[in-house]
Amino acid sequence: MEHGQEHITVVDENGNEQLFEVLFTFESEDFGKSYVLYFPVGAEEDDEGEIEIQASSFTENEDADGKIAGGELRPVETDEEWDMIEEMLNTFLEEEEQEEEF
Repeated sequence: MEHGQEHITVVDENGNEQLFEVLFTFESEDFGKSYVLYFPVGAEEDDEGEIEIQASSFTENEDADGKIAGGELRPVETDEEWDMIEEMLNTFLEEEEQEEEF
């Protein structure tokens, strides 16, 4: 599981670009895909202290030198994938809370 201060730009269905901060990325051998969880940069927490986190599967495109040159986000298609993503998110958030306690 990778995580750090990365940003991605997502173009919505109206052609508007929005900047998102990457929460973390991970690969699933079960589904043979990589996933990214992200949220809008500057997002405000709602009344419950929650931020809407979005998830997509993605494929990385490599350039001629083998460096990652962007990728293509795809919607998560199955309930099984969503369940697995939710589990990964819960594990990630628990680890974050534990780190804050120390």
